[in-house]
Amino acid sequence: MASFVYRFARDLRVDDHAGLAAAAAFGEILPTLIVDNALHARLARSPRRAAFYCRAVRALDAALRERGSRLIVRRGAPGRALRNLARAGGASGVAWSASYHGGGAHHDKHLQSDIEEAGLRAVLVHDAPAIPPEETSAAYSGTGGGYRAFVPYLATWRELEPHSFEQPLLMRFAASDLQSEALPHPAEFGAVDHEFDATPSHAQGLLRRFLEHDGLHYAMAANVPADDRTSHLSAHLTFGTISARAVVRAVLTRMQDPFLLVEERASLRFFLRSMALRDFFLQLAWYHPLTDDAPLQERMREFTFARSHPALDAWRAGTTGFPLVDAGVRQLRATGWMHPRVRAVAASFLCFDLGVDWRIGRDEWERYLIEDDPALSTGNWQWIAGIGADMAQYPRIYNPQTQRRRFDPSGAYVQRWVAELAHRPMGAWSAASAHAQIELPLFAGRTYPQPVLDHEREARAFLDRYRAHHAGS
Repeated sequence: MASFVYRFARDLRVDDHAGLAAAAAFGEILPTLIVDNALHARLARSPRRAAFYCRAVRALDAALRERGSRLIVRRGAPGRALRNLARAGGASGVAWSASYHGGGAHHDKHLQSDIEEAGLRAVLVHDAPAIPPEETSAAYSGTGGGYRAFVPYLATWRELEPHSFEQPLLMRFAASDLQSEALPHPAEFGAVDHEFDATPSHAQGLLRRFLEHDGLHYAMAANVPADDRTSHLSAHLTFGTISARAVVRAVLTRMQDPFLLVEERASLRFFLRSMALRDFFLQLAWYHPLTDDAPLQERMREFTFARSHPALDAWRAGTTGFPLVDAGVRQLRATGWMHPRVRAVAASFLCFDLGVDWRIGRDEWERYLIEDDPALSTGNWQWIAGIGADMAQYPRIYNPQTQRRRFDPSGAYVQRWVAELAHRPMGAWSAASAHAQIELPLFAGRTYPQPVLDHEREARAFLDRYRAHHAGS
């Protein structure tokens, strides 16, 4: 029987899989994983990410074995490895899921040429987004490729429906006797194993529970870090243990429940908006690959952010003297995840209070995040920094103290992550932090620092510089 190689990357599942469906159209699927230098570098950057990825790969291999196949692993240059594998397995071509960040898209083009020059068919598939970029761009009437503003994109996105690729009867995996290298292990990336449940079944369980309970309060939960009712699907989406299509379809089905309250349906709609924003950033990177390192807004490409600041290390360590910023950074360093509201505040502090380049922040957080979506990371950081797709006249500069009072009024989130403040009455530490270090006699040698800067003064100075740049551009 004819066969076709499928190369897994950030799509580590067998259900609702656009890439596998495309490969299955040409014959039995020869499932393959290539650990190349780029993947190795990204996994080595974050030990928790490496551990999660390796667990997801093991779950994928187990799922393939249940279907009479197994994952064939190779290490090295993808082009050579896939050509040799296709020849050895008698495959007529190779399929894989598209990357969206600039480096990945460049790699895809070279790989496609490499495969085709060897006389093999190369099939590149959109699996990561719920709605592929071409489907939304078909409704785009502006110049250039794709949408650059989110509001019109969202209107188009809501009119489209995600495809389903559940085709178990049409999908056959090859029972190959080809030799495989060992499955990736955290140790090869300088990491240790963690007890992550990176299985598709766990991701599906998270989604079910979210839609049954926490998703009905998401509109509030997305802004209240102490009451964390977010979906916690980011790592699963980034490594494809669940498809964005399946998530969106499940939300749309849940919204049809006639017994939902108006507020509950509104919360689910708000969650859908976050899924649309994810697709928006993917299509933005797809059509504008240079934004990996350059601002999307051309007029901001000459605007200068600093590469360093006396308080940069304090921001990295979560010791700025601004409790909400510090709590978020410490949560990230401890868990590999940060609440979305706090991410915005901490990122704003770096870009506007410190005036430091957004790429410094992006790369710093890459050392800790489990999720691994360069296109989403770049899109979000540029949005916050006022140089990307957010078309507001001026950047949104978050006041970290106001944000804390509004979204962590009890101080529960801060006290959960900032040990120096855990046993201090909030009224005392919030007042004292504006003037001096907080001394804690019960915790020898541990004091909470005074603020590293005056937020109001730095925000005004940044806005003055921003206005001057716009006036001259």
